[in-house]
Amino acid sequence: MRLFIASPVELFEYKKIQEDFKGIIEGKWIEEENLHLTWVFLGELSSPVPVIEKLQQLTPLKKYFDIASLSYFGRPPRVFFAKAEEKLLYEKAVSFREAGFDLYRFKPHITLCRIKHIHNYRAFKELKHYYKERILGKILPQITLYESRLSKSGPAYQALYTLR
Repeated sequence: MRLFIASPVELFEYKKIQEDFKGIIEGKWIEEENLHLTWVFLGELSSPVPVIEKLQQLTPLKKYFDIASLSYFGRPPRVFFAKAEEKLLYEKAVSFREAGFDLYRFKPHITLCRIKHIHNYRAFKELKHYYKERILGKILPQITLYESRLSKSGPAYQALYTLR
């Protein structure tokens, strides 16, 4: 089983963001129903039981967290994402570590697009700046263990356990 732990998100105007960046960046946009904040990617495991036992040591998120502004990883940019930089998310990451999870270089973000090519860097930076510090959505107050099944049509996620 290919497993990861995440919190689902709701973006208020995801279609508008995609439309605004159309023609500026080329890449694979994440399906709206698959948007999430990844806490930890676990990879291939034979059973979810040990993961669920560790998750039961955690407390759920206590509130919604705002998603504000857009950014990217890589040089040249390869991953386009929405930022969720909240001190409380980093504090929650500490509790994951204390429960035995490895959050190697954890940075709260929601992947929006895997970039293949940027056609206009100036327009990309200007539009990214336009979205700076705007409330784009929210991280829902739940932590879920998902199984990810890959197919030719893309990934399908199944919730196996949710901490609420």
